[in-house]
Parts: sequence; structure tokens; C-alpha cells
Amino acid sequence: MIFDRLNNAKQYYSLNEKLKKGFDFLLNSDLANLKEGKHIIEGDTIYANVQTLTTKPISEQKWEVHRKYIDIQYVIKGSEVMGYGILEDFKKTITPYDATKDVAFLDEGKYNYVNVCTNDFVIFYPNDVHAPMLYADKEQQIKKIIVKIAL
Repeated sequence: MIFDRLNNAKQYYSLNEKLKKGFDFLLNSDLANLKEGKHIIEGDTIYANVQTLTTKPISEQKWEVHRKYIDIQYVIKGSEVMGYGILEDFKKTITPYDATKDVAFLDEGKYNYVNVCTNDFVIFYPNDVHAPMLYADKEQQIKKIIVKIAL
């Protein structure tokens, strides 16, 4: 898991060429006016989902993990709390891995939280279990973009 601000994205270009393309999309798009839904960057290998969501209490967290894609989760407007942990520290599978949706849901693990505000991003790799869309104090509507990058 990597947590940073978008203005520092170029530091991560050397990690992966596809990651660089995902960040280039974020840095060169009018994110505030980007329509909700799927935006193709490079076929099925790099695409972005723009969403407006309402955050939920930490008590409703759902721990998810992916195998095929890296996530760059970027908050366009608002703030959310995201839980994160390491896959090997989670003991219980709630919903087995679904290859079509590239997701499994887990429980009973060691984890931490990070407050992700406007202009912040988090990168989640397949070894990173995460619980997004949470709030610390009160419910709020947020706009975010999730760039999916195929491994």
C-alpha cells in the first residue's frame, strides 16, 4: 500500500509503466468534471471508474482483495477513511474469490486506517487487503476515481 498526494505521483513512475499511464490520466484529466462511469485508458489493461459515493461507518467495513489488478484510489472531492492490511494477516474468507469481478471478501485480520482527503491517492496491490468508503466522524458524499491496472 502506498499513500501520497497526486502532485507526488511522478515519484512512482518507475514502479510500473502501466502505473505511470494511470497517473498520467489522473494528472492530465479534468477530474472535477469527469463523468461517472468507466473510462478506458488502455483497453482492459488500464481503465478508470469515476464514482460518487456516500461513506459509511467503520462498523460496516468490507475487507476486499484483488488478484488481477492494482488499484489507484484517488479522492477527487471529500474525504474517506480506508482500512488496509496485508493479505497473509487475514484469517477468514467471507466471499471466495470471483475471477469475473476480481474480488474476494475477507475478515479477521490485522489492519490500520488512513484518512484519504481531496487530492490524496492510495495504491493497493494484490497483497493489500482494503476497506474503502468509510468515515471517522460523519457520513459524507465523496467523488473518487479508481484506476484499475492489470498485472
